[in-house]
Amino acid sequence: MPFIPTTQEEIWKRGWSELDIIFVSGDAYIDHPAFGVPLLARWLENHGFRVGIIAQPDWRLKEPFMTLGRPRLFFAVSAGAMDSMVAHYTPARKLRHDDAYTPGNRHGARPNRATMVYTSRLKEAFKDVPVVIGGIEASLRRFAHYDFWENKVRRSILFDAKADLLIYGMAERAVLEVAERMRGGELLGDIHDVRGTAYHSSTLDDVPHVEIPSYEEVSASKEKFAEAFRLVYLQQNPWSAKTVIQRHGNRILVCNPPALPLTETEMDAVYALPFEKSTHPSYTESIPAWEQIKTSITSHRGCFGGCAFCAITMHQGKTIQSRSKSSILTEISAMTRKAWFRGSISDIGGPTANMFGLGCSNADAMKKCQRESCIFPDICKNLNTSDKAATSLLQAACSLEGVRHTAVSSGVRYDLLERQPAYFSELIGHHVNGLLKIAPEHLVDRVTEIMRKPGIKSFETFFYRFLAESERLGKRQHIVPYLISGHPGCTLADMLELALTLKKMGMKVEQVQDFTPTPGTIATCMFYSGLDPMTGKRVYTAISDREKGLQKSLLLWHLPAERAKVSEALKELGREGDSGLLSCAGSGKGRDSYPQHRKVATKKTR
Repeated sequence: MPFIPTTQEEIWKRGWSELDIIFVSGDAYIDHPAFGVPLLARWLENHGFRVGIIAQPDWRLKEPFMTLGRPRLFFAVSAGAMDSMVAHYTPARKLRHDDAYTPGNRHGARPNRATMVYTSRLKEAFKDVPVVIGGIEASLRRFAHYDFWENKVRRSILFDAKADLLIYGMAERAVLEVAERMRGGELLGDIHDVRGTAYHSSTLDDVPHVEIPSYEEVSASKEKFAEAFRLVYLQQNPWSAKTVIQRHGNRILVCNPPALPLTETEMDAVYALPFEKSTHPSYTESIPAWEQIKTSITSHRGCFGGCAFCAITMHQGKTIQSRSKSSILTEISAMTRKAWFRGSISDIGGPTANMFGLGCSNADAMKKCQRESCIFPDICKNLNTSDKAATSLLQAACSLEGVRHTAVSSGVRYDLLERQPAYFSELIGHHVNGLLKIAPEHLVDRVTEIMRKPGIKSFETFFYRFLAESERLGKRQHIVPYLISGHPGCTLADMLELALTLKKMGMKVEQVQDFTPTPGTIATCMFYSGLDPMTGKRVYTAISDREKGLQKSLLLWHLPAERAKVSEALKELGREGDSGLLSCAGSGKGRDSYPQHRKVATKKTR
């Protein structure tokens, strides 16, 4: 199947005189289901719409937005796979110099606040053509939200972008319904009842709704901001959610309930679309994001972990939407015939790999549930935790002709693995490329509780079990922990405790994620308001760049470049002489410690 048209010549080759829908994207065009715009474009194409893509247009002029002409129905705008502000700036608000979604990894191919800028240019070029905004940037900024880069509360992006409709979440259902109704003659301005959409109005339709504090209220009061976030969060269950409204001056933001999750059959249909699985042929330079995902397989979407720092609940939802085993194996088999395939699958998973095939076993309870997480603070009695489907999938993938090795690079929930012995054995025995990436995020219980993550006991159980199993198999395998510094609830003393715990376990980390307050997460609400929106409790937050920097340095104590900051942090804590960190600082590089894991495991497990 040819690529989605990106030029007039490609439109003419299809025998078309015009397009129905034109996508404008902040990412380069990679025809792969891991990227939202190509996936939705293929989805609409499959339903008979003539679709085009304008990828990374020069936003300084209106002319690049006119290259494919005027669409018959609407423009669909996305900033890309990442919020454009996250793509452009570090957690310290410093400008990045690369962009993995751009040919040559070059920065500067998209503007700040790309959704707003693209919409503005389209309105300038085609005043009477409706603009629908979506993607992660629009989805998580659909209500009044805290913006870290301006350090203030901003209006809903729907008002700032001056778009006609906002689609949030994964969008297949919503964008197709909107497109089909417009094809049938309805005006976009009259379409107010589609799930997974938000629109602006001067009046309120007579529908059951929840009204949250207004933009003016949440801008003036942090308590009101936290209240608004909590009320929105409680309306994420698609079966029980009501419409949510938020006033912005004399206008009303109306956000319909989330779209219902896709069924297995629908998921299979989406991933069976005729993707080229390649970058558009017009590109002459490699695109890092493509190189990273081209041999990966998406087995499912959604996550019921409910981590405070993660926005998946507000975007993909809690419900796991899995593909069938046959669908996944068919995709892998097709991949083995690609010229660039070398026999290795880099990942089979989703947001959390070992949630494949899982879900609530009580349909009635599921439709009323308002739990933030199905596994925190404990695993719900209604959750099906069987590892049969996930284990069978990995085993079948390995046996396919042309496949030499399959890895699991997606994160795994090690607290869930405690109930999945077969998956654990399969994972450790056959799907770890020497290093297994695990995301404990922290190991101090009072911090992990705020994060909605399992604490030290669960991690230690998994850690020593992993090492013992690797040793039994004669495999030299090690854990790479992902950790967050500066998360709400974490003090400098907590970070020192974490550093000492890792040192005791023989672990050194090479990378630490400094917490970035991005829209749509519980943790961002905590960062701005100082309150846990779900409990109302006060939460300590490291606000200054200095303290955040010191927290991060304590986890990188073994690097010579961090020695001065480690000394400063220890001095501030009054711990200059009793931690043992400074005496070891600069003694080796991060991976030098990995062999220590085997010694620790031997000592611990015998």
